Amino acid sequence: MADDLQISIGTKQEMYETIMPQIKALTEGEPDLIANLANITGALKEQFGWFWVGFYLVKNNELVLGPFQGPVACTRIQKGRGVCGSSWQQAQTLIVPDVTKFPGHIACSSLSVSEIVVPIIRNNEVIAVLDVDSEKPALFDETDKKYLEEIIAGILF
Repeated sequence: MADDLQISIGTKQEMYETIMPQIKALTEGEPDLIANLANITGALKEQFGWFWVGFYLVKNNELVLGPFQGPVACTRIQKGRGVCGSSWQQAQTLIVPDVTKFPGHIACSSLSVSEIVVPIIRNNEVIAVLDVDSEKPALFDETDKKYLEEIIAGILF
């Protein structure tokens, strides 16, 4: 299916508006959560070329690595640790322009420079996070926040 993705160039907003209906088509009607998370990460990585994109799922009171695209990653993250654990604890999207300045940052890769983490909240509880890393500083902004939050709102857990 990846060959069928229509990768666009243009503004960040135009790229999101091109990939979002494709993500919906990939996941709509598919009941398997892992398959859907895998296709979402693949589509986002193909469209944007980010360094790393993936999900961490809350299991036994820690974040456990789920489907991702990019180099190997940290397997488990405690609540409140690093950007992912902080997003989980605060139940809010965090945009970090320079991860070296984030207190307690967990360096899964020294190549990661900026990051956005979006919590997936169901029944007032964070059940997973979407984590995206870039090798470029200050890559993520409110446009990413808006569209990534929209994408994860459509995931059926």
